[in-house]
Amino acid sequence: MRAIENWFDRFCRKHPNFGIPNLMLYIAVLNVGIGLLDNFSSSSLSAMLFFYRDAIFQGQIWRLLTFIVVPITGDFGILRFTIPGTSLFTTVLSAYFYYWVGSLLEREWGTARFNCFFFTGVALNIVFGLAFGFTSMHYVYLSMFFAFAVLFPDMQVLFMFILPLKVKWLAWIDAALFIWDIFSNLRAGLWLWALLPLVAILNFFIFFWSEFTEALGYRRQRYKHQHSKQTVDFKKAAKTAYQQKGYIHKCAVCGKTDTEFPDMEFRYCSKCNGYYCYCMEHINDHEHIQ
Repeated sequence: MRAIENWFDRFCRKHPNFGIPNLMLYIAVLNVGIGLLDNFSSSSLSAMLFFYRDAIFQGQIWRLLTFIVVPITGDFGILRFTIPGTSLFTTVLSAYFYYWVGSLLEREWGTARFNCFFFTGVALNIVFGLAFGFTSMHYVYLSMFFAFAVLFPDMQVLFMFILPLKVKWLAWIDAALFIWDIFSNLRAGLWLWALLPLVAILNFFIFFWSEFTEALGYRRQRYKHQHSKQTVDFKKAAKTAYQQKGYIHKCAVCGKTDTEFPDMEFRYCSKCNGYYCYCMEHINDHEHIQ
């Protein structure tokens, strides 16, 4: 996946103007427009546009793209519901939410990278749909929300317009529901429905693979450091020193200790012949002990 990610990075750098600027604005407007027309046509317009493999093989090839703009009523983040009689309202709300998320991603990444991310997800869904007969834009939008949560984890949104929550907590809830959907389908024997979410958000893993590997490597190194013999011995020595002397660090020049000056930082000099500690005032201003 790193090779694919690097290819996308190089492509986006060489073609910064690739793609459709303000893509999510157009999709949001079409979502609302189709939702409005559906209210007067018993959803007949959506029925002509959504992904249907048999119809595509019969010549209705527009469905390969028009399913992108078919509204997913009442689907935004962890809020997945339809209020009776207010499907247009939830469609507008969903469209606005994903327009907001997409516009911030495009501003952060640039038009080329955002379009690559979005249409990679669309392409994966099309391949899955042609192979197995069905697909959904739901998980494309979910992958977009996960990307948003990675880039803006501490941004707050008003959950149900009342409760302020950080985006990262909403993403964790969404991830739990995502995993639950997979296991529920597996338990029911719906193997393809369990496979769809994994394929549909593969674009998220492609574009954030380096972040995953770096985080995993950092945690592995941190665990290794915390459980190394040197760290364990140091913690034991520090605990013993504190019990016996009442402090852990003491400057070899001025005698300041971490007990008397808890905000002071102490360092050990690698050039001194021995285990000598110095405060920040003397770490670079002392005679090296040989």
